[in-house]
Amino acid sequence: MFLNTLTPKFYVALTGTSSLISGLILIFEWWYFRKYGTSFIEQVSVSHLRPLLGGVDNSSPTNSNTSNGDADSSRQSVSECKVWRNPLNLFRGAEYNRYTWVTGREPLTYYDMNLSAQDHQTFFTCDSDHLRPADAIMQKAWRERNPQARISAAHEALDLEDCATAYILLAEEEATTIVEAEKLFKQALKAGESCYRRSQQVQHHGAQHEAQHRRDTNVLVYIKRRLAMCSRKLGRTREAVKMMRDLMKEFPLLSMFNIHENLLESLLELQAYADVQAVLAKYDDISLPKSATICYTAALLKARAVSDKFSPEAASRRGLSPAEMNAVEAIHRAVEFNPHVPKYLLEMKSLILPPEHILKRGDSEAIAYAFFHLQHWKRVEGALNLLHCTWEGTFRMIPYPLEKGHLFYPYPICTETADRELLPVFHEVSVYPKKELPFFILFTAGLCSFTAMLALLTHQFPELMGVFAKAVSDVPYRCFSLVLEENTQGARRAALWWSELSIMLLL
Repeated sequence: MFLNTLTPKFYVALTGTSSLISGLILIFEWWYFRKYGTSFIEQVSVSHLRPLLGGVDNSSPTNSNTSNGDADSSRQSVSECKVWRNPLNLFRGAEYNRYTWVTGREPLTYYDMNLSAQDHQTFFTCDSDHLRPADAIMQKAWRERNPQARISAAHEALDLEDCATAYILLAEEEATTIVEAEKLFKQALKAGESCYRRSQQVQHHGAQHEAQHRRDTNVLVYIKRRLAMCSRKLGRTREAVKMMRDLMKEFPLLSMFNIHENLLESLLELQAYADVQAVLAKYDDISLPKSATICYTAALLKARAVSDKFSPEAASRRGLSPAEMNAVEAIHRAVEFNPHVPKYLLEMKSLILPPEHILKRGDSEAIAYAFFHLQHWKRVEGALNLLHCTWEGTFRMIPYPLEKGHLFYPYPICTETADRELLPVFHEVSVYPKKELPFFILFTAGLCSFTAMLALLTHQFPELMGVFAKAVSDVPYRCFSLVLEENTQGARRAALWWSELSIMLLL
């Protein structure tokens, strides 16, 4: 009786409302997936509903090995996703801030700037800073979040004495041009060398003096490296190369700064390819951590030998020569290490300013490499054409990159999450390997389409859809009635059988 009283307008409203709700769910799921890389419904069900339903039992002793394995894998993922200081990072005042003034967008994330603050506290402070008033002020300045407060503290420290770290802060954040930054770094160099010589004489007099000397060494290396980068940006590339070589000879153990990557970029600008090969021979070693700069520079040098005469049609007819095979293998090796770089080099994806920290094998490292090295690939005739023809062949060699690699370890699964923290929100993070759309997005899309179609058909053919709806709703009732009827008849037959059996036993 209830179904007979429903009008076609009710079915139109019902299906239209269902389509609207499922469409809103689909839009939210798609936005959440694009921003965080996972399904919201799936995440909520796994994180909150499964524990409530008893899907996780941490007290079970049989899961101890599994939990230990999960802990080991989590520790491995953390080590794989270690964030490194970008060796070619830009100047905040002279470059990053100028971008903000022009575009109104922030190129650095809070997470990236917080990592820089931690680096500054690690390299530029020590436990004996309270003995010198200027260093005590700078120790507080590096912890300040407000840029103006940091700059004011640096000026306050300089009012007391010549403080190398105060000059560094002003050169990095207050100077609006590279020329101004270079002047401040030269003043910092004078103060830093004086402190370094004094601490060097007493470094063996105790742990406190040793820590102070280590800090003064870090400050001096940082200043000289930034001065070399200023020379490179101002067009004095040969001077920059000499400064970097001298710095690497003077402090050969400070490999944490990755000065050789600055040197490689400057040598490529000079087109000194023999010197580039010599640097690669020293640092492209199996025992040393790789980087996109090392892998792709090695590929560029091998591509340079054959790229000017390379033709995909001719190569398909006669096959690859040994030199071409070496170049293709080098490109495959580089793409396996960081598969995000080719899209930036081939200008299939737009570049942004590189962050101050990068994740090796991630999108942030690809941006940092392509930002400085795209011009070097363009300068080598045919290199980008060879890259375009061969880079996608890498993925046929590693069909399951998260499980097994070819020349390197399997690709880490945490790069997307870390890159989203390092890169600004207006940049679309490159994801590898491409994720399949979650089930709930496909389900809500199908549900939205189905209900929208029902609403349209009900609006166009109300009488026919009303008959159809009543017929569909009548099917479960008939099935339920049939089951009840069969159960009743079966119960009667069972009762009759039991009664006959009892009479036989009694007789």
